[in-house]
Amino acid sequence: MQKAHIEALGALLKNPKNISVIGHSNPDGDAVGSCMALALFLKKLGHKVSVIMPNSYPDFLNWVPNQDHILLFSEHRQEVEHAVEQSDVVFTLDFNDLSRVGKEFQSILETFENPMVMIDHHLLPMDYAEIMFSHPEFGSTAELVYAIIKELDFEALIDKDIASCLYLGIMTDTGSFKYSSTTARTHYTAAKLIENGADAYSIQRQTFDANSYDRLRLLGKSMENLVYLEEYSTAYISLSQKELDDCNFQKGDTEGVVNYGLSIKDVNLAAIFKEDLQQGIVKISFRSKGNFDVNLFARQHFNGGGHKNAAGGRSELSLKDTITKFRTLVKANKTQLNEAI
Repeated sequence: MQKAHIEALGALLKNPKNISVIGHSNPDGDAVGSCMALALFLKKLGHKVSVIMPNSYPDFLNWVPNQDHILLFSEHRQEVEHAVEQSDVVFTLDFNDLSRVGKEFQSILETFENPMVMIDHHLLPMDYAEIMFSHPEFGSTAELVYAIIKELDFEALIDKDIASCLYLGIMTDTGSFKYSSTTARTHYTAAKLIENGADAYSIQRQTFDANSYDRLRLLGKSMENLVYLEEYSTAYISLSQKELDDCNFQKGDTEGVVNYGLSIKDVNLAAIFKEDLQQGIVKISFRSKGNFDVNLFARQHFNGGGHKNAAGGRSELSLKDTITKFRTLVKANKTQLNEAI
């Protein structure tokens, strides 16, 4: 982390300001946790802060402290526009390309004339912020937010609510500390957050033990649809719009399901394909082990990206044709997939 960036941020936050903290579309635990933690921290410094998400987040995040103050662009557009217009600074967290907030919200942010600060851990950032904390070596944006607060010498301001939000982001984006992005620093940060009041057991329980009956039915359908391509060290799951509708699909219901495919012994690539007839696309999540780069795979073939071992994408082909394309690509990458370590 560059000292100059910390000094620039410190100078920017020296006097009270109106600030907007913004997460990405379809926000996950890291987006919600890191944004809310940063907002609570900034309020302690005397700033007036608005937390904004492009659209809603899964119900299992409804326990997050102060989440009832989050503005959703999809539901409160005028309030969001006003908040951004009145902002002296805009922070964008857990994304590094303004397209990740949706076209309409993106057009508003592109006309913002005051300083923007990016805090993110994804690869290949776009150059839109005056101050950029772009660190793919961090396992989550929440871990990066903690590091920034520490570098600013304000670690003493981290209370139970801030610690809980940061722990949530770290926990969810590291797959409960099992992904390869988990480091000694990650565990150290988690330990410090627990010391500052984060209840690890409670956060785990509220986040992962809040399944609806329909979500478990959908998990069962996902396992029924699981395909194992042993020859290519690959597994994938597909869910049609009808199957999603039959299980009363809600946002977040397929969170983590792709990892079941990756848990098969000797599988190095897993994917889940979800049909979205309303948008006319197929939404895709990729996970991999070892040196198979799904960030590159998603960028090259499925209009997406993310991390080396965790990425997302989309396809405008039909569900059937998308899977056919995927299987063709997997076949072409057979040697790399079988040798991924």
